[in-house]
Amino acid sequence: MKTKKQTWFFWLLSICLCLTVWPFQRTVRAESAPLDIRADAAILVDAQTGRILYEKNIDTVLGIASMTKMMTEYLLLDAIKAKRVKWDQTYTPSEYVYRLSQDRALSNVPLRKDGKYTVRELYEAMAIYSANAATVAIAEVIAGSEKNFVTMMNKKAKQLGLKDYKFVNATGLSNQDLKGFHPEGTNTDEENVMSARAMAMLAYRLLKDHPEVLETASIPRKIFREGTEDEIRMDNWNWMLPGLVYGYEGVDGLKTGYTEFAGNCFTGTAKRNGVRLISVVMNAKDASGKTTKEARFQETAKLFDYGFHQYSLQTLYPKGYELKGKSTVPVVKGKEKEVRVATAKKLTLLIKNGEEKQYKPVYVFDKKKMTKEGKLLAPLKKGETVGYMTLDYKGDDSLAFLSPDMEKNIRVPLVTTAEVEKANWFVLSMRAIGGLFADLWTSAAKTVKSWL
Repeated sequence: MKTKKQTWFFWLLSICLCLTVWPFQRTVRAESAPLDIRADAAILVDAQTGRILYEKNIDTVLGIASMTKMMTEYLLLDAIKAKRVKWDQTYTPSEYVYRLSQDRALSNVPLRKDGKYTVRELYEAMAIYSANAATVAIAEVIAGSEKNFVTMMNKKAKQLGLKDYKFVNATGLSNQDLKGFHPEGTNTDEENVMSARAMAMLAYRLLKDHPEVLETASIPRKIFREGTEDEIRMDNWNWMLPGLVYGYEGVDGLKTGYTEFAGNCFTGTAKRNGVRLISVVMNAKDASGKTTKEARFQETAKLFDYGFHQYSLQTLYPKGYELKGKSTVPVVKGKEKEVRVATAKKLTLLIKNGEEKQYKPVYVFDKKKMTKEGKLLAPLKKGETVGYMTLDYKGDDSLAFLSPDMEKNIRVPLVTTAEVEKANWFVLSMRAIGGLFADLWTSAAKTVKSWL
């Protein structure tokens, strides 16, 4: 039979065990498994700001296969916007394009040697079905030859701020598969290569500059030359489009790729609840280490799940926000000696759940509008931009972007909330006299103090 002392001892022991085990169990449950992406390189990016949410070997240069066609799309949409090319203008295949189009093993829609095809038809074949001969046809329409077009591709990549890239043809095929017609100035063993960062940057700029690309990239299937004896069903190689094999909510682009050199690749984009993400996986592999078409979508789904579940779009600071202790700025030569400043827009950012307090606001004033003493110079208009507010991040991750200049995407203008007119000469003179007497009084006070 237990004594009272033994009973109390067991109760106390039980309480101690609960206090010891319970917090440990909570900690274990709170930890999430690391994101294990089976690919040679991968990246996940916020399409609004260019902030990197996940990265793996993102600066390693690898094969990109048909993801190359995103640059061809960019240059075509540029030409359409500039009215150098029209959607309804027609094209008759060159010998090279005709011969390439007959090889169905290379993802093609066969073209007739004497046929006439609109630019829109060729574009849809390229964007939906990754048709390679149609892609070369577009290159010839824009630049006259694929050789000239490749020069344009590399030049545009530099203009867009891409690094770690090399384009040797318009399609992404291995040069050795181009029937001996590989562009002049390139070798048969050359390949198109880029880093995952550069690939994501290209996707970022494509979506920013030509969002209409998604109107075609999101089409799951279409009939080429429907109603003619040449009609061919084109199934989109992006199996993550809703309704297809690996359909994923919100996916509407962008481009798959495969060659023996590059493995299975995919640059994807998806939008949910106002948030758009961009992903890239290069040489994606299954659990056995084999590159497969399925793996590129499975690994992309992991990235999207991570982005949509772990991050949310939040307004950290509203329009009109004033930083405590810095809401006013001194003004010289104005009727008022100071002016209030506030944010012109709200500051919204995609942030990791639970990290709201890890971001602190920082004011940065325009030095061109400030004196050496840190004062604004009158006159000032109401709503005049005098600097910007940005963020200082103190979390465990990094506030990294595709390129350093994208840091400006988390800035909002800092503006004056009232007008400050320039003071007239009389007011300025009185202030000067007052300042002079104040300086004399201060000097005399210091002198007297030194005597005591």
